[in-house]
Amino acid sequence: MKEINKIGVLTSGGDSPGMNAAIRAVVRTGIYEGLEVVGIIKGYQGLIDNEITLMHSRSVSNIIQRGGTILKSARSDEFYSEEGRKKAYDTLVKNNIDALIVIGGDGTFTGACIFEKEYDFPIVGLPGTIDNDLFGTDFTIGFDTAVNTVVEAVDKLRDTADSHDRIFIIEVMGRDAGFIALRSGIATGAEQILIPESITYINELITKLQTDYAHNKTSGIIIVAEGDDFGGAFDVAEEVNKFFPDFETRVSILGHIQRGGSPSSFDRVLASTLGYEAVKALLKGVRGVMVGSINRKVAYTPFEKSIKHHQEINMEFLKMAAVLST
Repeated sequence: MKEINKIGVLTSGGDSPGMNAAIRAVVRTGIYEGLEVVGIIKGYQGLIDNEITLMHSRSVSNIIQRGGTILKSARSDEFYSEEGRKKAYDTLVKNNIDALIVIGGDGTFTGACIFEKEYDFPIVGLPGTIDNDLFGTDFTIGFDTAVNTVVEAVDKLRDTADSHDRIFIIEVMGRDAGFIALRSGIATGAEQILIPESITYINELITKLQTDYAHNKTSGIIIVAEGDDFGGAFDVAEEVNKFFPDFETRVSILGHIQRGGSPSSFDRVLASTLGYEAVKALLKGVRGVMVGSINRKVAYTPFEKSIKHHQEINMEFLKMAAVLST
């Protein structure tokens, strides 16, 4: 295996709180180990366009508390073509970069997996996504912060719901996975949680609300993951209004607010740990893997496995949420 003297780091796909903390850890660990570290601006597209910047220890000062990513992020359709990947490889050769650390989610690792095999190039990935759906880690970087953001918003909406006897139907991110909806729903005492992993029977939802109101509940919170099979919050609200025409129903789409903000202490520590371990992994000759944390221990999961499989949601939590909301 070629000796690693210079590494590149990039962020790709949707941003998540804690990406900057991961960048900081990669840069400072790399420098500590005697490596030259460069940042690649705007993900894989920056690799194609040769947007490379030399990183120093001071380059990552005062960023551990910042959301977003100082390296920017962009989706690159060009990278999914052979011509695009050839340009990216030429950039690596031109800049004498020996290995890559990529921070992102499923799409990021799909690109890394193809490229790593195509050019026999050392790449290690860090799970940076708020969805928490990657196989091979208990938590992804940004998930905890996103849940806390939702909890803070729902707590405020609960005050208004109670004051005006309203049903609030709140849509959160989660096109393919309901981790944010489930965890935030439990934390806020939501009356109902609708997620993609569970079939939504609208009649059961209506019955639950009718029972609640029969027991003098005059307001309610329903949290809907955007990928729920029944539809988004507006579809659910339309159905609820048919049965509760006398009650005010309000819809709130939290949207991209869930991706921003200062990362929680949990995400800062997770990102720092995984960034540190990613550099160490490359120096040990580990490649083609995502570095995650399982049962508080560092774990390596091959890109193919982290892409093919998805972390399964604990359905017992959904049952628990239903019991605790009665």
